Amino acid sequence: MSPPIGRPIWNTRMYVLDEWLGVVPPGVAGELYIAGAGLARGYLNRAAMTAERFVACPFGRPGDRMYRTGDLARWSLGGRGEGSPRPEMAGVLEFMGRADDQVKVRGFRIELGEVEAVLAALDGVGQAAVAVREDQPGDRRLAGYVVPAPGAVLDPAGLREACRRVLPGYMVPAVVAVLKALPLNANGKLDRRALPAPVYGAGAGRAAATAREQALCEVFAQVLGLDMVGVDDSFFDLGGHSLLAAVLVARLVERLGVKINLRTFMSNSSVQAIDRYLDHQDA
Repeated sequence: MSPPIGRPIWNTRMYVLDEWLGVVPPGVAGELYIAGAGLARGYLNRAAMTAERFVACPFGRPGDRMYRTGDLARWSLGGRGEGSPRPEMAGVLEFMGRADDQVKVRGFRIELGEVEAVLAALDGVGQAAVAVREDQPGDRRLAGYVVPAPGAVLDPAGLREACRRVLPGYMVPAVVAVLKALPLNANGKLDRRALPAPVYGAGAGRAAATAREQALCEVFAQVLGLDMVGVDDSFFDLGGHSLLAAVLVARLVERLGVKINLRTFMSNSSVQAIDRYLDHQDA
């Protein structure tokens, strides 16, 4: 069960709202807002934060405001219904996490905490954090950061593979970086903004042996922003994702006249696999 917050105190109203400030049904998570006579006027000498957190309330009188808590919550269904073991829990707010830990990457909503929990549970991982990086405009990727447990030696590629066995593809970090320690802010909490830019390593696989392999390697490297790509390196292990895959397929058609669709590429994601596919097509 999620931790209960309780019910509003006297002269206070609480709303669980969606991203359009619409009320969500009981049992559905949304962001928690607080309104009422006791609401503060804002943050002292912090106009920008006040404007962000104290917003117009669509459920009161003109000029009323409500406080955006940043918490995810839901109204519990609790003990509603005959024979329920806990009728007192009906209509109680339940804490569901932080709204600022929920991100959207390539059309998918992702709870960073879920990915962090998977990383943290892997052998040898002492601490874990996940952040969304946009080191190139429009290219948002999940990046994982881990601190080894005492005496442990971590293999980033192995950690990504372990995540892939548990998480859906869109939740697997594009890269995992090993750090000595996670950066913390003055309050001792994780400072995501201070996490370093990850390094997407160049491929270390076999070098190209034919002109077509060489051309394919060059297109892979160009799309991924790498100096080189090996023939048997996986596009996705080098930081690629579905949107970049679409770009790659278009480049292959444009530069090499290769006839391959996105679905085929998703299951043939290395230069070697594409080269073999093309051999089969030519046969």
